[in-house]
Amino acid sequence: MTTNIQGKVVAITGASSGIGEATARLLAQQGAKVVLGARRVDRLEALASELKAKEGEARVRALDVTKREDVQGFVDFTLKEFGRLDVLINNAGVMPLSLLEMLKVDEWNRMVDVNIRGVLHGIAAALPVMKRQKAGQFINLSSIGGHTVSPTAAVYCATKFAVLALSEGLRQEVGADIRVTVISPGVTTSELAESISDPNAREVMREFRKGAIPAEAVARSISYAIAQPADVDVSEIIIRPTASPY
Repeated sequence: MTTNIQGKVVAITGASSGIGEATARLLAQQGAKVVLGARRVDRLEALASELKAKEGEARVRALDVTKREDVQGFVDFTLKEFGRLDVLINNAGVMPLSLLEMLKVDEWNRMVDVNIRGVLHGIAAALPVMKRQKAGQFINLSSIGGHTVSPTAAVYCATKFAVLALSEGLRQEVGADIRVTVISPGVTTSELAESISDPNAREVMREFRKGAIPAEAVARSISYAIAQPADVDVSEIIIRPTASPY
């Protein structure tokens, strides 16, 4: 067991698949108490049952990060169940890629709502708690797309650049008691590509994702950031396939 993880209360958004699911499994195995949030409650309940069967502690709550009241309820639920919140992992995200000229404005708005507003809602709900505790950690999921831009990904990348900016601003404001970490994965095994409605962009992404690293690799980077001593803030980790050009 990792001493700095065991017993910590960790709330994870987007926990029903991909990086969120893998992170929940790893942290529960390391002794954390995990609170799982996502829209697909059936998947969350199956995951929680699996973790409890292995003597892990897990709770489940339906969550739509685009709704501020949902995110506040998620944090309040965590406090009710465990009495504190040590880490909030803002992981929920969508990636419906397309060329700007296709004018998929509804998809642009969805990315802004989930990838940016979802993170802001997490900060708004958890920051007062962590300030009262004089301790806590935000882990915000950006992307390699928060560092470089490619065709079809302009809006997605813009949202992930925003996560970097929000996280750095938060880090500078909170002082010594609260840690802020950004995780920027390269291509990773997940369901993100399934949200791409443009068939050409979807096929390109499917081909690109053949070299993906497993979600468990990203989970290990998250675990590393949490496991550091309280006076060590891992500000950012970029993790990607060794062969990735981006």
